[in-house]
Amino acid sequence: MQKILIIGATSAIAEAVARVYATRAAAVFLVARNAARLDVIADDLRVRGARQVDSAVLDVNELGAHAAVLDTAWAALGGIDTVLIAHGTLPDQAACDASVDVALQEFATNGTSTIALAAALAQRLQSGSTLAVISSVAGDRGRASNYLYGSAKAAVSAYLSGLGQRLRATGINVLTIKPGFVDTPMTAAFKKGALWATPDKVATGIARAIDKRRPVAYLPGFWWAIMFVIKSIPEFVFRRIKL
Repeated sequence: MQKILIIGATSAIAEAVARVYATRAAAVFLVARNAARLDVIADDLRVRGARQVDSAVLDVNELGAHAAVLDTAWAALGGIDTVLIAHGTLPDQAACDASVDVALQEFATNGTSTIALAAALAQRLQSGSTLAVISSVAGDRGRASNYLYGSAKAAVSAYLSGLGQRLRATGINVLTIKPGFVDTPMTAAFKKGALWATPDKVATGIARAIDKRRPVAYLPGFWWAIMFVIKSIPEFVFRRIKL
């Protein structure tokens, strides 16, 4: 029986991943800020076939509360073999430009809190387990439209790259997940097009990448090629492009 901890469990992608594992009769521990929403998702997962579902409330920016919630998760499931960190916000870049406090808070939510959780989890996971973390293609190169968000995700991606290298010898796999545009409530105001994916499609890709113990997953896969091209543009040219 798989035992999975999902942090940021009320996000659209995380909920879709939880449904994938419920159909596998996995044991699931959900963590998020909204207790009422957690209860609704937990009930749905039980109906879908989850062997066990437990939950805890956590504000990821309360770094001092991380350890107690992880202790609760480990005790509830009797150990954990898979972790998905999936929380995050989509900052308003103009608001970040106007306020250092806003910028630092958004960086903390999307970067610092994730790194803190990953560091704590690396001390708990055992050989054969997987730590999967949702970063973003936005972290591959800073763009004027969302460079605060991108810089936080870049920090996460770089941290996970080093962590994965360090933990490889222990048998723990670190998976960096880099979604492109995903149609979720967080992106409801954006105009959608051919490059947009559904949370279910991304969730299927995440589960597959975890199963295959991949180190990095661009989702959908065509984003690898897109970002390869974007990263290859010389800086003096890139700065003239509006992105």
